[in-house]
Amino acid sequence: MTEWWRGGVIYQVYPRSFQDSNGDGVGDLPGIIDRLDHIASLGVDCIWLSPITKSPQADMGYDVSDYCEIDPLFGSLEDFDTLVQKAHHLGIKIIMDQVVSHTSDHHAWFKESRLSRTNARADWYVWADPLPDGSPPNNWPAVFGGSVWEWNGTRGQYYLHNFLISQPDLNFHNLAVQDAVLDVMRFWLERGVDGFRLDTVNYYFHDQQLRSNPADPDVKQGPHSPNPYERQIHQYSKSQPENLDFLRRVRALLNEFPGTTSVGEVGDSHKSVQLMAEYTSGGDTLHMCYGFDFLGPEFTADHFRSRVQKFFRAGPDGWPCWSFSNHDVPRHVSRWAPFSRDPGALADQTAALVLSLRGSVCLYQGEELGLPETELLFEELTDPRGIRFWPEDKGRDGCRTPMPWDQGASPNGFTTGKPWLPLKPAQSALSVAAQEADSASTLAFYRTILAWRKAHPALALGDMRFFDVAEPLLAFRRGTDAAAMLCVFNLSADEQALVVTGLHEGTVLEPVSERVVLGDGMLQLGANGYAFIALDPSSAAAFSDLA
Repeated sequence: MTEWWRGGVIYQVYPRSFQDSNGDGVGDLPGIIDRLDHIASLGVDCIWLSPITKSPQADMGYDVSDYCEIDPLFGSLEDFDTLVQKAHHLGIKIIMDQVVSHTSDHHAWFKESRLSRTNARADWYVWADPLPDGSPPNNWPAVFGGSVWEWNGTRGQYYLHNFLISQPDLNFHNLAVQDAVLDVMRFWLERGVDGFRLDTVNYYFHDQQLRSNPADPDVKQGPHSPNPYERQIHQYSKSQPENLDFLRRVRALLNEFPGTTSVGEVGDSHKSVQLMAEYTSGGDTLHMCYGFDFLGPEFTADHFRSRVQKFFRAGPDGWPCWSFSNHDVPRHVSRWAPFSRDPGALADQTAALVLSLRGSVCLYQGEELGLPETELLFEELTDPRGIRFWPEDKGRDGCRTPMPWDQGASPNGFTTGKPWLPLKPAQSALSVAAQEADSASTLAFYRTILAWRKAHPALALGDMRFFDVAEPLLAFRRGTDAAAMLCVFNLSADEQALVVTGLHEGTVLEPVSERVVLGDGMLQLGANGYAFIALDPSSAAAFSDLA
């Protein structure tokens, strides 16, 4: 069976915000089923479902109370089966979130573990005695603020939670925990799922000696950030070497189900790319990983080039999955607005860029509409991170507002009730229905470039070599044979020019190129302009001086 995932395109569905079918204001599985034709029309290979399993929803489903039941908010196991069947009929794979570094404190495992130090699941979570003065065992901070340690009076110990207090971390040093997690994965694989997105994959193991993390010497003291989590190098609280052996167990399970895949989320600001490469190398660990390197504010040629090169130098046989937006970060059309004049032009350029990098691609729902970040009031927030750190950090709700389907005012066909997060006019104006009627829309462009990419295999699987050109230009070649493609991007709002040598007379731009003119050996690129030029073998040979 072919490795469909290698160079494939994944479409992330955030179920709460995709389509509501019953008027409760929250998206659900029947709603996703009703909108499958939209996803299929894009030409993607796979859907990634954000969490749909049973949860008290303290962190919007990333706090699981039962791994093998669908939360009634989203539907039923039968609805899930129908979704998988209909997606497969349309030629679309389904992968689902596995949030296994931690559970909800409502999970039966934790309810038992917290009762005593001697019960059957006493060591299924990370428990630690206090220091002699009663304080926590070390200095580890939680991502959502405060210490990772929460006191439990019944056991007279602290338990570890890397995120919310209500999200206790599982103890992966315990083989029984690993076995239980693998049993959960087997349950879904046997139900027909095509693989998993592994949430916080580098958080599974902690340092058993519970050594304190060092301070990050590069962090300036003062009010630089609302979250003290960013002041440490997380040397001991995550990203431990034992993780690789468990990932090999995950891969061995997946190998029992041909055609399945895995993509791990790596959250480590100090060595994200290194871990991505490590976790996907050797053919016996994960299939793909993504980090947050392209999910931040940086928008320079050096940034994109350095991260891609660093990955493939660290893991020549590894495989990345690149994305510019997801449910955890502000939407990239807003993040990178300072580098553009027009949000539509930026939306097109960034689609062209992520779809031409070497690796697989993950697109986030609404990205195909060019949706900007939604500006919300404090009283409209639901995200615990935003509520805690407002206003310096407004949280993740702004990228999670519902999809606008119909023209007009909110809720734009998303629900017949009150949406769980509001749709604002800026998002309503970019509805699917409005863009369906516009051949020059962002939606039309996404469909066009995804179809064009499939017709040029070098963009999915070809080698990648960079030109040495000055900022703000990014130039590289994909492929080394007759299917090679030259790719040039102007990552700025100013016009740029670039001399191109070695092209044959009559060479033309690919039709998906925008805001660019080729003539007399010169590329003239407008604001956020970009060029794709197909190279024949002799043209490719002229670029032997690539870095």
